[in-house]
Amino acid sequence: MGDNTTESKYKFTAQQLSELVDPKNPELLEKYGGLEGIAEALHVDVKTGLPVHRAEENAFADREAVYGRNVLPETKSKTLLGLMWEALHDKIMIILSIAAIVSLSIGLYEDFGPGSENNDEPKVHWIEGVAILVSVFIVITAGSINDYQKEKQFRALNAKKDDRKVKALRGGESVMISVYDVQVGDVLLLEPGDLLCADGIFIQGHNLKCDESAATGESDTIEKARDKDQFILSGSKVTEGVGSFLVTAVGVNSFHGKTMMSLRTENEDTPLQVKLNALAEKIAVIGTAAAVLMFFVLIVKYIIKLIRDDTVDKSFAGVLAEIVKIFISAITVVVVAVPEGLPLAVTLALAFATTRMLKDNNLVRVLNACETMGGATTVCSDKTGTLTQNKMTVVKGVVGRFFGFEGPEQIARLADDLKNIKGKTDPSNKEIKDGAELLDVLVEGISINSTAFEGENDDGKMEFIGSKSETALLGMTKAMGIDYRSYRENPCYETIQVYPFSSAKKSMATLIKVNRDAKGTGSGYFYRMHVKGASEIVLRYSTKALLLPEGGFKFQGKTKAPELPTIVPLTKALAEDYNNNIIERFANESLRTFSLAYRDFEEDEFNSLINEPTLEEILSHNACLTELGNKELTFMSLVGIEDPVRPGVPEAVATCRNAGVVVRMVTGDNINTARAIATKCGIYTQGGIAMEGPKFRTLTEEEMDKILPRLQVLARSSPTDKQILVGRLKYLGETVAVTGDGTNDGPALKMADVGFSMGIAGTEVAKEASSIILMDDNFSSIVKALLWGRSVNDSVKKFLQFQLTVNITAVIVTFISAIVDGDNGSALTAVQLLWVNLIMDTLAALALATEKPTQDMLLRPPENKRSPLITHCMWKMIIGESLFQVIINFVLLFAGPYIFSNWLPTLKEHGGVMSSGPTHNKELLRQFDNEKTLLKTMVFNTFVFLQIFNEINCRRIDNRLNVFAGIHRNAYFICIFIFIVIAQFVIVTFGGDAFKTVKLNAAQWGVCILLGFLSLPLGMILRLIPDSLFAACLPKAPAAAEPVDFTEPLPDFLNPTQRTDTSISATSAERHRNAQLKWDFAINNIRPELNLFSAIHGGRSGRAINGSNSRVQTSVSGEVNNRVASFAANGRAMTAPVSNAFSAKQAWKIAMVGVERQRRENNEV
Repeated sequence: MGDNTTESKYKFTAQQLSELVDPKNPELLEKYGGLEGIAEALHVDVKTGLPVHRAEENAFADREAVYGRNVLPETKSKTLLGLMWEALHDKIMIILSIAAIVSLSIGLYEDFGPGSENNDEPKVHWIEGVAILVSVFIVITAGSINDYQKEKQFRALNAKKDDRKVKALRGGESVMISVYDVQVGDVLLLEPGDLLCADGIFIQGHNLKCDESAATGESDTIEKARDKDQFILSGSKVTEGVGSFLVTAVGVNSFHGKTMMSLRTENEDTPLQVKLNALAEKIAVIGTAAAVLMFFVLIVKYIIKLIRDDTVDKSFAGVLAEIVKIFISAITVVVVAVPEGLPLAVTLALAFATTRMLKDNNLVRVLNACETMGGATTVCSDKTGTLTQNKMTVVKGVVGRFFGFEGPEQIARLADDLKNIKGKTDPSNKEIKDGAELLDVLVEGISINSTAFEGENDDGKMEFIGSKSETALLGMTKAMGIDYRSYRENPCYETIQVYPFSSAKKSMATLIKVNRDAKGTGSGYFYRMHVKGASEIVLRYSTKALLLPEGGFKFQGKTKAPELPTIVPLTKALAEDYNNNIIERFANESLRTFSLAYRDFEEDEFNSLINEPTLEEILSHNACLTELGNKELTFMSLVGIEDPVRPGVPEAVATCRNAGVVVRMVTGDNINTARAIATKCGIYTQGGIAMEGPKFRTLTEEEMDKILPRLQVLARSSPTDKQILVGRLKYLGETVAVTGDGTNDGPALKMADVGFSMGIAGTEVAKEASSIILMDDNFSSIVKALLWGRSVNDSVKKFLQFQLTVNITAVIVTFISAIVDGDNGSALTAVQLLWVNLIMDTLAALALATEKPTQDMLLRPPENKRSPLITHCMWKMIIGESLFQVIINFVLLFAGPYIFSNWLPTLKEHGGVMSSGPTHNKELLRQFDNEKTLLKTMVFNTFVFLQIFNEINCRRIDNRLNVFAGIHRNAYFICIFIFIVIAQFVIVTFGGDAFKTVKLNAAQWGVCILLGFLSLPLGMILRLIPDSLFAACLPKAPAAAEPVDFTEPLPDFLNPTQRTDTSISATSAERHRNAQLKWDFAINNIRPELNLFSAIHGGRSGRAINGSNSRVQTSVSGEVNNRVASFAANGRAMTAPVSNAFSAKQAWKIAMVGVERQRRENNEV
């Protein structure tokens, strides 16, 4: 009942409001009554916002009950026990558990069942089953703890960035609140740089533009206004202007929240796990078949013996005991065959790798990414922040055209160098006279004409915060040893008006008032307009240029440097010199050029232009900026800014190339910048293809397939282009790794085999969609992930080679020895096999799975994803070593009594192990049994040492002979090797009845160790045998990809079509139409200014504007007299025109500046 009452308080449900923005639906907004209707339904006044309440009160409980909180529900984190229960469902674990239960049941029956009290043997048969269960417990616990810690690390990473403060209007006051406390109905205030945390409807603002590329993939910024796009999307970012909006959806109901929730999917088995599960099932089937065969053979053999031999105990208890003994031998074969160490090896390798990868700035979220990355064949990398530092830096430039600087050292001494430039001493000359004055004006313009500032980042370190270009300029002043605050906070400067950077104008300007008395440069004050922006724009605005004598780094040109600092008219020749010899040169080096200029107004000149009573209103208008800051400037300096390539990236790219991994740059930057940066990184090489996204997406699938092997740079690409690229590469059989940082990169990250998101710059959606998070946003970390991925695959293969050798040998030896033994007893007892199969396998898994990666892993091509788990080289080693070990064990078992007759005389005289012994003579039978135990102890000891030395062999899975390389760096391996040797000595010497062993003398130990050592030279011999001899009888591996020929000519569809004579007229007509459209667009852009002047002046000036030029008249006909004379309707800051603010002549001049500029731009186009 309470819920219905709460629901009835609000007109719209959360679902109804969320439908406004997904997709954007203006018709639905109008149906809901627009902004006013929604605000009324939410019981909020958009002028004052929600009421203020004390922190301890939950005044928004009703609101939250209907619309929810601005938090996403935490993914249900599994408990450690829950993860262990899931791990127990693994097929190998199930087989092991069944074998353990059967073994434990039989062991308990044998030790404590009927007749066990008359048995003098130690009651240790139950240990085998318990030990296997302990092994299962270790495996699932190790894996579960690793998963649990990994999830905790990921949550901790997100927790750092999730909570932040936003500015809201509550109770008519601007307050800072947590994003978690944002409610539906809140009025949030927006500023440049804000990351939007909720969906909403635009209320009011000035020049508000949002970058929705992270949310929708739309590359252009979207202007927000009541008569344009009114919808605010969560996950987007404010790039320009200020404003406010009414929150309509939060949490899971918001656009961002829905995207996040859709990415929550269950992880699948890793490719390696799938292959291992299939292998384990095959091994288990083979082992079970061998066990069944062995059971029936031994039963038949026992029945025959029971019929023929009168000395055999034929009582029910005796027969049952013998059948149980046979069954135990069969079960032993199954236990030996099932590779229980295999899942532990995989778990340990992944746990070891993921822990070490975190130290290498790779947070692995999805375990399969770790191993999949080892087989990666291509990496599609972003440019900004991954290949580059994402920190714009001034690297070179000119001051006064002829004084150049390049590199950190010259920038550091630039201030001193400029101060040393002397000029004419002329007090009456109010222009810049020497280098010191120029330095003062230069730093003044950089420091004051900027919105950037120095503050603490998230790590507590001081850095410049603001637009990248502005922080680069402030960084230059800091490198020069000058504190920007000494200018910005200096009382001799008064900031009159700031014209923020506009993407349309590509410039920023600040008007300041300079007090000469306070500055100590004279009396009175003057005004100075500082302008900075794109070089071609600032150069166009300038009519004069400041020149210095030649000095510093020389940028050659055609104009001659003056002997003294001077200001000259900016002639066509000088402008061309700047364009051809500096701007183009910098652009070819992928530098972003940025220029600084200024214009001085004496007090009388300024007052004649601007009417003092209306100063604030007039100065805030764009037309005033056009008149004061967009003409007659003095061009002062030009700098080249770039986002430098990260240290180590070219080397990392070269490493990838050596590893057979193709690196492709996928960026939104223009083709020239992308090509230049890719060349610096070593990505773009001779014969490679660089193309733009719009062209790429129009290609057919066949055309894409032709160019993809040579495609190295994809510029101006959208998230859709990246998705198309990834999908096509995967279709061609590539294993693709992708980097991404935006919400819109989510689909591509999910589609890729391995998705890398950015831990610093990445959005929450990108991190959720990725497999690995780059904690430092650095490409070099991807190479480390590649190295660790190959290391994991190699570690598992090393252990697999070792495990299968042990299992094959143990099964064959156990099976055949049990059949031919006179007492149906295996050469290796169940407890001995427990040591071999469990302890040694577990320790070997730890030893081989913790091998650190070596750089030579990156000197081989990646494996095909369809390649078999066991390579031909591995099969060669497994078959060769297994065959050798079986022969050694059987020779020792069957020929041992004859070879070592001095140790085994009785055994030799009475037929060896195949005989039942002298049953007629108890003393001889006891001697026979003791020598038989001695021989089996030697077989067991030799078997173990064969495995110990073969473990060293398995450190390499290729044909290189040096198996000891780097062994001293693996402390785990050395310690485990020593431990196994010591443990084996203890078991043989003191195992006694439990392990059915006897003490060996020094000579016997020497024989066992020598036979075991033969594994090493045999391994060398096997590696010298060509793999092709074994490959003939093994499944064929997938063929290697053909190398790409970069010398072939480009396909025809990539070459621009040559124009023919017949197409000239059509192209000309099309160009004329485009110019006409551009002209109409330009006139529409200045229409508000025309309306302003018409409304202000009327009369002659109004008639002049409306009638003196037919082109203007045609474009604005019928509009001027019908428009309301209010800038509020146009989203302007000025709310009412002021009469007589400008003269008619000034109004016309200001209006036509924009027209002329647009006309020139149209002509250039």
